[in-house]
Amino acid sequence: MTLINKTCLAYLSPVLRRIEQSRRDPARFQLECFRSLVKNGRETSFGREHRFDAIKGITDFQRRVPVRDYDAFQPYIDRLRGGEDRVTWNQRVRWFAKSSGTSSDKSKFIPVTPDNLRACHMGGFTRMIGSFLHRHPGSRILSGKALTLGGSVQVDGGGDGRAFTGDLSAILLANSPRVAEWVRTPPREVALVVNFQEKIEKICRLCSRLDVTNFSGVPSWNLVLINKLLEYNNARYLTDVWPNIELFMHGGINFEPYRAQYRELIPAPRMKYVENYNASEGYFAFQDEDDDPSMLLTLDNGVFYEFIPVERLDEASREGARELDTVESVVTGKPYALVISTNGGLWRYLVGDCVEFTSTYPHKIKIVGRTRLYINVFGEELMIGNAENALAVACRECDASVREYTVAPLYMTLDHKGSHQWLVEFSEPPADVELFTDRLDRALCSVNSDYEAKRANNSTMSRPVVRPVPPGTFLRWLETRERVGGQNKVPRLSNDRHVVEELLTLID
Repeated sequence: MTLINKTCLAYLSPVLRRIEQSRRDPARFQLECFRSLVKNGRETSFGREHRFDAIKGITDFQRRVPVRDYDAFQPYIDRLRGGEDRVTWNQRVRWFAKSSGTSSDKSKFIPVTPDNLRACHMGGFTRMIGSFLHRHPGSRILSGKALTLGGSVQVDGGGDGRAFTGDLSAILLANSPRVAEWVRTPPREVALVVNFQEKIEKICRLCSRLDVTNFSGVPSWNLVLINKLLEYNNARYLTDVWPNIELFMHGGINFEPYRAQYRELIPAPRMKYVENYNASEGYFAFQDEDDDPSMLLTLDNGVFYEFIPVERLDEASREGARELDTVESVVTGKPYALVISTNGGLWRYLVGDCVEFTSTYPHKIKIVGRTRLYINVFGEELMIGNAENALAVACRECDASVREYTVAPLYMTLDHKGSHQWLVEFSEPPADVELFTDRLDRALCSVNSDYEAKRANNSTMSRPVVRPVPPGTFLRWLETRERVGGQNKVPRLSNDRHVVEELLTLID
């Protein structure tokens, strides 16, 4: 073990100790978190409105505060963006994480308080790094540079000019301690460049000869950067550019459709991939075992979690979701919609993600979809997790790899049954698209019984239609919408043809 690793692990020993304690006693940590949140919330407009001073426990809290999605919570956020202080948290809010999400074209502005930055977002990253070094004490990630492909920050036009908005990654970069500049690359002024193409060109010039040992970000955008680095350096593998690379910390989208491409481009025996669940609303979980793809729920980070069984989501929305599951009552194998209260001033906020517990004690999750990101035009109820698992199977069986994709319905007509149309940008196309389509269809049937029932004997739905699109199609579409880089994502599943039709106009 290197001296720097010993020093870092010694410094992080209290953090690692609390992680281990929370694995054994999650309810205690969540109760402590809940009490701290309510105490801070009493000093806010939201807390007075909902009588936080009378809250004696979790049941009181659930009865007084209804569950809200972004649209319902937005009036409070508008007040914050307008310059009002102590609306939902007892701190001044100067930063808002801007996110369009993957299920709506509308921009969301998530408040990021100083407490939320320190204890939740940066604290989550610290826990992840500490856990990784504990598992790999011989790692040399701290001996080289960490590359972060972030977004951009701009003055918020929603208020008096005092606030800033940007991708979460850019907000973290802008607020990280100066000492971090010693180990991070590219320099902050390059990392925050607005134009994505300009940014990656500068990264290629500045970082190609550096000893980069780890990098982080959204898999799809980092794949663009890797290919540009290889082109710039006339190299075949990323290890030709950065021979000591050994860790990619990823999140934002499912990594499975990209895993084969990364392994091909980074043939390093020491290479590790760690998933983290760091949304604009908070840092919720991270992968704490190399051989287990599920993520450990972070329980002492200023986030109190509640869970709505997906089958009760409509009912809960109508009735205000008064009493919900907590970490004490969740079970494995059931999809839940995630509800959070945070030190960012979000209270019983419906994130929009669906998670499933793979274990309890420790509480570990995987992301299985979005509350709105699914296709249910023909009663098939196809979730994003189903689609991405099936796509990974089809790619594996047909020696293909996918860069980007989106799926939309092909509606029923008098002459044709309904089906799904997949627009797919392959980085490695299959030799036979028809065979790929058959394998995809078969895999979808195996992971979703509703889809299988609709496909049985072509009863309601016919075989999906896979249409390969030229390289760069999705990037061009994002450019037309000024959504390039950062944490912007291509909508994967839609219940209408709006996105697909826009894409088709670029290639037809």
